[in-house]
Formats: sequence, C-alpha cells, structure tokens
Amino acid sequence: MASSKQKLLSHSFSPSRFQLLTETCSVVITICTVCKTSLRQRMDEHEGETLTIFERVKVNGTLTPITFSVHGRIRWADKRQRCLTVEKDVLGFVADGSTFTIKAMVEKDNGISCVGNRGNRVRKDFVIEPLSQESHQLWCRKLQECIDSLDRPKRLFIIVNPFGGKKFASWIFQYEVKPLLEAANVQYTVQETKYQLHAKEIAQTLDISKYDGIVCISGDGVLVEVVNGLLQRDDWDAAIKMPIGIIPAGTGNGMIKSLLDFVDDPCSVSNATLSVIRGHKCSLDVITILQGETKFFSVLMLAWGLIADIDIESEKYRWMGSARLDFYALVRIIHKRRYNGRLSFVPAPGYETYGEPSNQNDRCTKKMSKSQEDSVKSRQHGYQGPEISLDSLEWRTIDGPFVSVWLHNVPWGSEDTMAAPDAKFSDGYLDLIIIKNCPRASLLALMSKLSDGSYVKSPYVLYLKVKAFILEPGQRFKCPTKGGIIDSDGEVLARGEGTYNCEQKKDLMAYDRIQMTVDQGLATLFSPR
Repeated sequence: MASSKQKLLSHSFSPSRFQLLTETCSVVITICTVCKTSLRQRMDEHEGETLTIFERVKVNGTLTPITFSVHGRIRWADKRQRCLTVEKDVLGFVADGSTFTIKAMVEKDNGISCVGNRGNRVRKDFVIEPLSQESHQLWCRKLQECIDSLDRPKRLFIIVNPFGGKKFASWIFQYEVKPLLEAANVQYTVQETKYQLHAKEIAQTLDISKYDGIVCISGDGVLVEVVNGLLQRDDWDAAIKMPIGIIPAGTGNGMIKSLLDFVDDPCSVSNATLSVIRGHKCSLDVITILQGETKFFSVLMLAWGLIADIDIESEKYRWMGSARLDFYALVRIIHKRRYNGRLSFVPAPGYETYGEPSNQNDRCTKKMSKSQEDSVKSRQHGYQGPEISLDSLEWRTIDGPFVSVWLHNVPWGSEDTMAAPDAKFSDGYLDLIIIKNCPRASLLALMSKLSDGSYVKSPYVLYLKVKAFILEPGQRFKCPTKGGIIDSDGEVLARGEGTYNCEQKKDLMAYDRIQMTVDQGLATLFSPR
C-alpha cells in the first residue's frame, strides 16, 4: 500500500508536471496583472479624470477592480466596463454592515454607460462590499460628499391633483414617485387638491421656509395655479424663486414635455421625478395678462379662434376621451370660423417687418400718477407685472379676420402637440402663431403636422416672436351676434356672446381688449439639466 502511495505521489508531482503547473500559474498571474494595469490606465485616462478611490471590491458578489473619480464617476468591470455617474444615475445609497447599496436609475439596456442618455431608465441596486472597514468608511464619506455637492432638494411639498387626466395622480405618486424619492432620501409632505384653485390657495399660504421645492403631480393646470398663488403673496419676490417640479399626470403635460424633450428624454413619470431629484433648475418666463386691474399670470399659452374653440367646446364630447379633440378639430375645420379683431405687438429683433406700424399710446394701460399708484398699492398685494413703459416701444399691428391666434411660452402645448418649435423657456419673448385665412384642405393638413411643429412652415402661417402683445377680439366674421373664446393655459379667460357655456360660466375677464407682457426668467423650474 505504501509503495502504491509513493508511486502516486511521485507520478502526481513529477518535475515535468510541476514545471508545467508553475509556468501556467505564471502566465495567469501575468495576464491578470496586465489586465488590471490596462483597466486602471483606461479608467485613469478617461477624460483626464483624477481618481479618489482605486481598489478591489465585491460588486453584487463579484470581486472586481473599481474606481471613484473626483467627477463622481464610479467604474468597474465584469464582462464589460461599467459606469455610474452620481449626478445623473445615482439616487442615493444605504450602508448596511460591511456593505453599502447604491440606489440608481440606469439606462434600460444590458449595461451602463457614462456617455449618452437614451432616457429609458429602470431602477437598479448595486451592492458594494469593500475589503476593509477603512475602505467602507471612505466610500460612504466620498459618496455623501459628492451627493451633497450637487445641491439636491432635501424637503419637498407635493401637490397631487386626483381629478386631472385619467385620475391616476394618486396612484402615480404612491407607486412611481414615492419609491424614487425614498431611494434618494428626500423628505416630503403630500397634499391632494379638493377643488379648482385649491393649489393656488395652498401656494399662497405655504410656509416656503420649510421646503426646497414644490412638486405638482398633475397636468399643467396645477402648475399655473401654483405660479399664480406664489405671485399673489406679499413675499412674492422670494416665493417665486421656489423651484417647481412637474410630474405628468394630466391631459396636456405640455410643460414637462417641453423640459424633457429639450434633452431628448421621453416624457415619463420616472424621468420627470429624476429631474426633481437631481435638483437642476432653469428659469421660466412669466406672462402677465392684464385687463383693467384684473391680472392672470400665464406660463404656457394663450389661444383665440380655432385652437381655443377646439379646446373648450370639445368638452361637450368628454365622454369620447382624448379622441374628442381630434373629432372636434375636424368639425371646426369643416365648419370653419373666422373672427374680426386686431393684434398689436412689440416684435423681437428680426421680426420688425411683420404687420404695420402702430401708435399704441391710446391703447396701452396708462402709467398712473404717484397718488394713483399709492392708492392702488394700498388695495393690492403681490406681483403687479413687469415694470416696462409700453407706450415707448415700437408697436406693429395686424388686422383680422383671423382663423387662429396662438401665443406660446414653451415649445409643446401637450405631449403630442409641438405648437411653437422655436420657443425658449427664458428668452423674454412669446412665440406668436397666426393663421388669417386658409382653405379647409390646407387647414386639415396643418393640423396633422402639429406633432412635430412643421406646420409653422406653411405659407398660411405667420410665426414671429413678440415682447408685448395686445388682443382686441371681435365677433365672428359674417356673424356679428357671436363672439369667441379666449383660452389661457387650458382655462377660459373670457367668452363672447353666443359661445359655449357663456351664460352658465362667470369668467375672470370680459371678452374685450387684453394686454400681455413678459417678465423674463421670473419663475424657476426643476429641469433635467
């Protein structure tokens, strides 16, 4: 037996076999060293990044080299190189014993890339296990420092409109928004609206010192109410600086569509929520619509003529769902209306040839004397509109009749309607789109091109930018007993005689001359970048 064992040992550890094993191990070690060096060089040299951490850890149970750069990029490799950017991808992290878990929103594909953003993202956790306690503490400290440097919101006031759109706002908050906020360690207070203008009342009385932002889970209507509420406070100048976030849960969703489309992201709840969590901000022009001493603050659009008629009158077909708009657009094109009236505007540079010169000294709201101003201020509170002298500006005029007049502050009027492709969030101008006359067939073709904004290239469309605007609405062409509807941000401002629900509704303004001025960058929104 002993002899057999000695033979086995002698055979297993013969010099030739031992040499082969030694050479094989040497090759493997060399390959690993080269791969590690090459990986480190690639990581270290990528975009000239300086690394704060470079070591081996376990990622989801697999041992791998990993780096963390001063720019907030975490890189490692398994079957391919991986990357998370703290600013773009990481919601937060949680330490648990010897591990910590990075909670992220990553692109929906087989890997993670530091370059590009296709916008389709999913939640994913990465469990990191450093090989020492000191390393664990270093990782947690560096991650927290990086997140803190991003100036993300820590406390949010969330307004949920359970009646908007398909009435899914409460569900959207509970199952889509809330999990992301909690992963990002964002504290929040939630309040549901109970009636129209409730959000405006909330914004007027909210203790803004307790929050880093207001989030509207609704369509565009709650956003408009919040802006109006903030601007009607005594401390409006501080309140309007409060960043406002929008989560799409309504019918139109034009503002969040405009924000996300600007960075080529799909209009989704997760992308909108991520925009809030990241904490990036952009300025937004606010339009003061004035009639006498009555004011309304708009952030989206104003329509008179075809678009307003479709938007408001189609409510009688609400049982049809979203198809009501397409159906009633066809009805209104077949039975085309035109409206008498006059448009006066101050053109932006480059648009001075549109219209005819006009003297608006008798048409603009006159500047009051000092005693009159003091008397009005004693009765009024909040923001009174931009301080500009309208009568000193160079005005132009276009007379009707008109098929449609549309003013836009942002590119998208809804998720599928690009009304003003050249509109900017904070350029100090409104985009004015005018259709004076148009054959029915051409008008139908124009409406079919609203989804990409190409309709503005039609010879039947006038498209320009204006700093100030005056609408003097008239009666229907060849039908002097009936007026039109003036619609701003999805709500009726004024109705003329003989219009839909004109006898049942009491509107904010009369169907008469209104004046619009732009205050550049007055409001602040949470934005994707």
